[in-house]
Amino acid sequence: MKKRIMPLVVALGISTTLLPYAVANGASNSAKIDQEIANMKKMKSAAEQKAKDVQNQLTQVQQEKQETAKDIETLMNQVDSATAKLSGLNVQIENTTEDLEENAKQLDEAEKRVETRDELLKKRMRIMYENGSVSYLEVVLNSTSFSDFIDRMSALKSIVGQDKEILEANKKDRALVAEKKQQIEKQLAYVKNLYAQTETLKQDLLVKEKAKEVKIASLSAEQQHLEEISSDQEQAIMEYAKKESQLQAKKAADAKAAAAAAAAAAASRNSSSIGGSSGGGPATGSGGSMGYPLPKRVALSSGFGGRVDPINGSFAGHTGIDMPSPQGTDIYAAESGTVLVASEWSGYGNCVIIDHGGGVWTLYGHIRNGGIKVSKGQSVKRGEKIAEVGSTGRSTGNHLHFEVRINSKPVNPSSYIGY
Repeated sequence: MKKRIMPLVVALGISTTLLPYAVANGASNSAKIDQEIANMKKMKSAAEQKAKDVQNQLTQVQQEKQETAKDIETLMNQVDSATAKLSGLNVQIENTTEDLEENAKQLDEAEKRVETRDELLKKRMRIMYENGSVSYLEVVLNSTSFSDFIDRMSALKSIVGQDKEILEANKKDRALVAEKKQQIEKQLAYVKNLYAQTETLKQDLLVKEKAKEVKIASLSAEQQHLEEISSDQEQAIMEYAKKESQLQAKKAADAKAAAAAAAAAAASRNSSSIGGSSGGGPATGSGGSMGYPLPKRVALSSGFGGRVDPINGSFAGHTGIDMPSPQGTDIYAAESGTVLVASEWSGYGNCVIIDHGGGVWTLYGHIRNGGIKVSKGQSVKRGEKIAEVGSTGRSTGNHLHFEVRINSKPVNPSSYIGY
C-alpha cells in the first residue's frame, strides 16, 4: 500500500511543480504576442503619420508651385502690359518722327523759296541803285510813240504784278515757316516726352524681368504654359509687320519709279535682276532652304504645333520652335531680307521680324535686353548677326523662339532649317 502511495505522491508533486510553470509560460507568450501587436500598431501608426506628413509636404510643395506659377503669371501679364505700352510708345515715336521729318522738309523748301525771292528782289534793288532812281511816271512820259507808251505801260504792269506776287508769296511762305517751326518745336517736345516715358517703362520692364527670373528659378518643373503667346498679341505684331512690309514695298516702288524716270533703259535691266533676287527666298519648306539661326545645332525644347502643358495638362498651339541657348548667344538671319520689326512686342519680348520677299518672313523672339543689333528698314544678309539670345517677354528660360511665316501665317520652321 505504501509502495502504491509513493508513486502517486511523486506524481502529484511533479504535477504541482509543473502547473505554475505552465501557467506562467502561457501568460508570458500571451504578453509577448500582445506586446508585438502593440508594437505593430505603433509602427503602422507611425507609418501612416509619416505618409500623411509626406502627403502634406507634397501638397504644400504643389501649392507653393501653384502660387509661384500664379506669381509668375502675374509678372508675365505685367511684362506683357509694359511691353505693349512700350510698343505703343515706339509706334507713336515713329509716327511723330515721320511727321517731324515731313515738316522739316516743308520748312526747308519754304525757306529756300523765300531766299530765292529775296535774292531776286535784291538784284532788282541793285539794278535800280546802279542805274539811279527812275519813277514809273518818267518811264511812261519818256515813251516815243503811242505804241511805245502801251508797251511801257504793259511792262510796268507786269513788273508791278510780279513784285506783288513775289511779296505775297513771301508773306505766305514766311507764315508757313513760322507755323512749321512752331509745329516742329511742339513735336520735338512731344518726342522728348515719349522717349522719357519709354525710358521709364524700360526700367520698369527690367525690374519685372528680373523678378520673373528669380521666381522661375524657384520652380523645379518646366513651365511651358507660361510661355504661350496670346492670339491678340500675335495678331497685333503681325498687323504691324504687314503694314510695315506694305510701306517698305511702296518706298521701294517709289524709288524704282524715280530711277526709271532718270534712266529708263538702265532701270529696265535692273528691275529684271532685282525681281529675280527678291523672289528667290524660300518658297517651300523642303530641304533646309534657310540658314541655321544659331552658332550650333541644339535640341528643341518645344516644337511647332500643339503641345500639352506639363502642369495642368491643357492643350495649346505653338507658332514656332524653341531653341534653348545661353544668354547672349549670337542670333543670325536665316535668309537675306529687310527688317520689318526690331523692338519690344508683348509676349515675344524683344523681337526681330525679317521680310525675305515672296511673302516669306522669319521671326526671332525673346531677345535679351540690349540684344537687338539691327534696326527697322535695314537690309541684312543671310548669316549676318541680328540679335542675341535672352528670356524677355513670355519666357521661362533663355532660348530663341524662331518662326517662319508665309503671308503672315505660321508654318513649321523645322524643315526650313534642316530638322
